[in-house]
Amino acid sequence: MQRQKCEIYSRVVGFLTPISQWNKGKKEEFKDRRTYDKILDQNN
Repeated sequence: MQRQKCEIYSRVVGFLTPISQWNKGKKEEFKDRRTYDKILDQNN
């Protein structure tokens, strides 16, 4: 089985854009991002 290149998209200001089109600075910023899962309060 051969590997295939996978395009990664990110949502920026409501628009999905492929990160391959970003400049070097934006790509570095993307690597530094952290993701969070929203925890819902079950008492509401």
